[in-house]
Amino acid sequence: MPRLLPALAALALAAPAAAADKPNVVFILADDLGWGDLGCYGNKFVKTPNLDRLAGQGTLFTHFYVTGSVCSPSRCGFLTGQFPGRHALHGHLATPDQNKARAMPDWLDPNAVTLPRLLKSAGYATAHVGKWHLGSGKDAPHPREYGFDLVKSVNAADATWRESPDDDPYFRAKSSTLFVDEGIKFVEANKGKPFYLQLWMLVPHATLNPTPEQLKQYDQFAPGGKDFPHAGARPVFYASVTDLDTQVGRLMKALDDLGVADNTLVVFSSDNGPEEIFIKNAGHSGVGSPGPFRGRKRSLYEGGVRVPFLVRWPKGTPAGRVDDGSVVSGADFLPSVCKLAGVDLPAGYTPDGEDRSAVLAGKPGPRTKPLFWEWRFRIMGHVSNVSPTVSVRDGKWKLLLNPDRSRVELYDIPADSGELRNVADRHPEVVEKLAKQALAWQATLPKGPSDPDAGSDAYPWPKAPAPKKE
Repeated sequence: MPRLLPALAALALAAPAAAADKPNVVFILADDLGWGDLGCYGNKFVKTPNLDRLAGQGTLFTHFYVTGSVCSPSRCGFLTGQFPGRHALHGHLATPDQNKARAMPDWLDPNAVTLPRLLKSAGYATAHVGKWHLGSGKDAPHPREYGFDLVKSVNAADATWRESPDDDPYFRAKSSTLFVDEGIKFVEANKGKPFYLQLWMLVPHATLNPTPEQLKQYDQFAPGGKDFPHAGARPVFYASVTDLDTQVGRLMKALDDLGVADNTLVVFSSDNGPEEIFIKNAGHSGVGSPGPFRGRKRSLYEGGVRVPFLVRWPKGTPAGRVDDGSVVSGADFLPSVCKLAGVDLPAGYTPDGEDRSAVLAGKPGPRTKPLFWEWRFRIMGHVSNVSPTVSVRDGKWKLLLNPDRSRVELYDIPADSGELRNVADRHPEVVEKLAKQALAWQATLPKGPSDPDAGSDAYPWPKAPAPKKE
């Protein structure tokens, strides 16, 4: 394919490690799952026994961040190891007119350096199954052009399935089963060589419509009664997450049965924080939990960008461990997996993430690079979740501000994970250092429009009517 030639020519890889030394990688990405939506992260209501077991068999990270507060940007970060703003992915990819209005492309550049392409060049079998959301439509590049041998997709060029088919109202409810079926087939076909399976789920992204059978186990949360047939938001959301958990458990059992679990690095995460119930398609289900954090999807507060991150690798990751200090980013995924696979990064490629393979192997440590975020658009929901438009985390500090400095907020995240105590006035030197970093980084991003009220936490406070003129 002609689009691949420049990218392939740019790959300057060292000799790969022996196949027996390379871990298989299974990357499961939930959609709109909050930090607090799993039992192992403190949720007392939703049933997630398989993911809780996965956490116990590996390491649970509490300071994991995605690179964007919505789907397409965070997926770009995982795939490329770079902040999505570099690729002008400032929001989710939508129609061509909507993308143009936001100065965004219609798809991620297929010539970008990507993890599956690097792994494929080192002898891995590679597959993408599930949601893509990095470009769709008849002219968009097929996901194969990003380095996948096998593609079974939703929301992609030449998609295998429609995201919401008219003839099956329960497609999303059954999609986790469908995707895991395909994932197991791929593992069965490639268990004799190193493989990379990217399993990106649709759940629990709205619109959720769990089957009656899935809903049964959450009857206690439904309003109930013959005159009130609606399930309620909590049963709808919980049932969807529990089915996702059930299918992940089925995949973990298949890895065991096929004899590949010991040297398979399993990573489970989410693309951003939980959806806001004020968004139309989540109006009956938007009760996902950001845990103890402020903010939800779209927000740059912790609840929007800090998500679950579970790692199980019996051969290399300690079991039963909680890493409550290491700050890890979705941008670290590419350089870390490449390190474990014995793959050098291409000449001329600059990752925004860093190699955190030692952290995944149970050796916690501080990161060397700060994390940056930008959100140019409106944030729906409660005003307390409406963050400034630019943010940086460096060490224990997190700074949020608007480019005109109309709002400057500094938080000591380990001491104030809820971002409730703004200490900017007490640490002006920290504010100045981080503000310079954040605004200098923002200045490197492709230019584009912002919503007029982006970064504003103004509330329509009650006012007495103006006196009538006599």
